[in-house]
Amino acid sequence: MSSEPVTIRILSVDDHPLIRQGIMGLVAAQPDMKLVAEASNGREAVEQFRLHRPDITLMDLQMPQMSGLDAIIAIRGEFPGARIIVLTTYAGDVQALRAIRAGAQAYLLKDALHKELIDTIRAVHAGKKSLSPEISYQLAEHAADESLTAAEVRVLRLIAEGNANKEIAAHLSTSEDTIKGQVRNILAKLGAKDRTHAAMIALRRGIIEF
Repeated sequence: MSSEPVTIRILSVDDHPLIRQGIMGLVAAQPDMKLVAEASNGREAVEQFRLHRPDITLMDLQMPQMSGLDAIIAIRGEFPGARIIVLTTYAGDVQALRAIRAGAQAYLLKDALHKELIDTIRAVHAGKKSLSPEISYQLAEHAADESLTAAEVRVLRLIAEGNANKEIAAHLSTSEDTIKGQVRNILAKLGAKDRTHAAMIALRRGIIEF
């Protein structure tokens, strides 16, 4: 007895229309897939998910109004079975870990969409998890690293904004000596040569964002 073929229903979330258009083209060429909705920010993503209940959601992370990470948390909080694939420009291990812990089943770099997107959609629809090789490498490379504290991340964010230690101390209502100690810890944990290098590493790994 033959059964009806399964069609994978997809929600595409990205604030760049060209990315959504590219995804639409890739999905349209697949006989077993259908793009049922699109969204340009996290808030729209939650609304469209409620409306369409897609099988797979393709989620960008950095978007206006509500980030992709917050949208993942909101969707998975309301629909624990939601299957979400993160599509991002950034290979940062910290950002990837946040997304995975929030409930994403896959993490794919946008420059690999044409090669990997369709296979990843089918894999996640089948209940599997998937990570880009670059992400897997980053996660493995930093698996044993000591994590920055919340206070150190706050200091690092202020460093990245161009503040000197004295300015950071004033902003956080603490002493300059305390900030100097935190900066030393930050450099040691990140393996950074100086403050500027630390900020670059933090941005690349997704520890801080602009």
